Amino acid sequence: MGLTAALRAQALVEGFSAMGVTRPDAVPEIAGRLAAFVAEGRHGQMGWMAERMAWRGDPAALWPEARSVVMLAEVYSPDDDPLAAIERREAGAISVYARNRDYHDVVKKRLKRLGRWLIEEAGGEIKVFVDTAPVMEKPLAAAAGLGWQGKHTNLLSRELGNWFFLGAIFTTLELEVDAPGRESCGSCTACLDACPTKAFPAPFQLDARRCISYLTIEHHGPVDPELRPLLGNRIYGCDDCLAVCPWNKFAATAREAKYAARADLVAPPLAELAGLDDAAFRAKFSGSPIKRIGRDRFVRNVLYAIGNSGAPSLAGAARALEHDPDPTVRDAAVWALSRLQ
Repeated sequence: MGLTAALRAQALVEGFSAMGVTRPDAVPEIAGRLAAFVAEGRHGQMGWMAERMAWRGDPAALWPEARSVVMLAEVYSPDDDPLAAIERREAGAISVYARNRDYHDVVKKRLKRLGRWLIEEAGGEIKVFVDTAPVMEKPLAAAAGLGWQGKHTNLLSRELGNWFFLGAIFTTLELEVDAPGRESCGSCTACLDACPTKAFPAPFQLDARRCISYLTIEHHGPVDPELRPLLGNRIYGCDDCLAVCPWNKFAATAREAKYAARADLVAPPLAELAGLDDAAFRAKFSGSPIKRIGRDRFVRNVLYAIGNSGAPSLAGAARALEHDPDPTVRDAAVWALSRLQ
């Protein structure tokens, strides 16, 4: 068995669902696509995309010594219908990936174990990345044959659907590369049609400034009043475009128990979440990706959901935050009350 084939077999042993290999310079077009995205302001407040554009647009520049990029997929398919929580207006809808442990920690440990195996077998050097460095994981994964970027810009796979995380191992070793994935969306527009905020200006294009995942996670300060009603009860992320994709009929089952949803994060009551102070927020979301946005931004999202709930019984929860120390929370509380009244 060759080294690449042996690495692929070991990746499955470690718990990954699929592996592909490409070269750091396999996607020269991403630099221009990224520059256009930033020039049009579609990155919103994500200034780090502009600041580190040279590395993000050229994987070879990130680590010039790298000769191969190993892309790995790890499935986190939900056990339930992620759209069901949207109908429960007095509860919050949390994105599937954030309903338990932080995937960054889980995937990175698995990548490091696989990387150590590779070094022990063949030498060389490695660097591992999980969504926290200037690496364009999705184009690289498509180039490595793991799938293709769908019209919703997320990666799709014939074998896995679209519920999977991506991790990367850059190595100085010359590994056998895989054929790139082929786009297979056809005439389907289910993901584009499902977006509540119409965040896709065209197929295969995203304007993050209208994306609910961006608005509830990355956006600081008040959300545009025009967009607030469209958030519904989504308080952390959004799965609509992923959930409606027909390719999910081939979605694999998640093998990692740490991705199974915590019972208290499947449609949690909005009234309960609105009452979280900083200490309670940190305790509830310890080890969760939700923790990184902080209590104030999270409660802001909860208040928008309360305002969209149509439930007068939640007015008391909003009223209690009218004088919150954070101005964005106060603004959200006033807005929620105005909607309920």
